[in-house]
Amino acid sequence: MLGGQFMRLERLIGSGNVKALAGKSVTVCGIGAVGGHALETITRCGIGHIRVVDFDRIEISNINRQILALHSTLGMLKTDAAALRVKDINPDCAIETLPLYISEENLDEVLCASDILLDCIDSLSAKVALLEGAYRRGIPIISSMGAALRRDSSLVQSADILDTYGCPLAREVRSRLRKRGVGRGIEAVFSPEKLRPGAAGEDESGERVLGSLPTVTAVFGIRMAELALRRLLPEGTLRGEKEGKPRS
Repeated sequence: MLGGQFMRLERLIGSGNVKALAGKSVTVCGIGAVGGHALETITRCGIGHIRVVDFDRIEISNINRQILALHSTLGMLKTDAAALRVKDINPDCAIETLPLYISEENLDEVLCASDILLDCIDSLSAKVALLEGAYRRGIPIISSMGAALRRDSSLVQSADILDTYGCPLAREVRSRLRKRGVGRGIEAVFSPEKLRPGAAGEDESGERVLGSLPTVTAVFGIRMAELALRRLLPEGTLRGEKEGKPRS
């Protein structure tokens, strides 16, 4: 076990569960602000095979919130930066990179041999195609809804995507999935925070820019990773119990 790298995880969930995680395969689609933190967390928990999918390169504007974005990684494909970081954390992890834009045509390549999918992409058409594709293949799904423009990480929560509320992206995704005949079973991380005006605009090139806080996007990603681990481990392994209130 890499000289005790996972010793503290073993103490918490047992060596058998740590070995089980080493035999699991997770696909992370979109490794930006949310997906990067999800990737970081599952890597540090010893997932044995990780597939990362993203067509984009790291830009200077990513540095405020994306864990893969550093001055030393500017210009790199996000998938290449992810592979280097994953191997630096866990050399035994098999990392597979797909630097492509997700579409109906490449879903078989994206979704093959996955125990669970983490959907962290923000392109609406690609997101819906990906979610439907995983749903039809029976792959468990954790999907991120809108994390940009939010300010309060304490409002981040999870629910079946059909039970989400207060999130414009989730509303549109729900509508499109229903039209495709997709039902319950997609777990979503979302925030119902009311959006304030003035946090979105355009840059010098006319590209739409959304204000984004690293505390919120990190919580989205870490929450997704936790939900994935709950799916991959025996039921109850990661369920805590609240302490009773002390008597006065």
